[in-house]
Amino acid sequence: MRQATDEVATLRPALKEWAVICRALALGRQAILLRKGGVAEPGGGFELAHRRFWLYPTYVHQQRGGIRPEAEPLLEEVEADRPPQGRVRLSHFADVRGVYDVRDLPSLLVLAPWHVWSEETVRSRFAYRRPGLYVVAVQVWRVPHPYEVPERPEYAGCRSWLDLAEDLPTAGAQPVLGDDALRELLRRLDTILNPTALA
Repeated sequence: MRQATDEVATLRPALKEWAVICRALALGRQAILLRKGGVAEPGGGFELAHRRFWLYPTYVHQQRGGIRPEAEPLLEEVEADRPPQGRVRLSHFADVRGVYDVRDLPSLLVLAPWHVWSEETVRSRFAYRRPGLYVVAVQVWRVPHPYEVPERPEYAGCRSWLDLAEDLPTAGAQPVLGDDALRELLRRLDTILNPTALA
């Protein structure tokens, strides 16, 4: 199985996401992100600031009602495996493989097999501010050993992106999903959604 990087590659950008979503991505249960943007985002919307980024698990806003019932064991897992207060555990990063700006709700609801959000969460996020959500297809990579870093004050707040205090090595990372599975996902997304790019 191919590796993501050479021996000197490092990565600093990170995307904040519910810990339960990060776990679903880490297990190959999903390979898409549904994004609206944090309240502190410039212009109030999501911008694809990076094409490769660490998955930064957050616990503040995730809730049992926000995910489908079959994903509840994942929520229990991440709560049981939560790092000590003031620490963040980074074990996976993602490469963006496709971006879709979806403005009609039915197309989003069809994507239910590929993520763990509840239908109510999708509907409420879609309707917030302007109708629509970004669907970001990603290839997720697992590093050989997780990094546990301090949760610094500048990482706080309702925003999508942050820069870690240091670059972390990605050498030896392995993909969660193989190329064939990823290609099939992108093919199926392309039949449902129109590929778009963020400015």
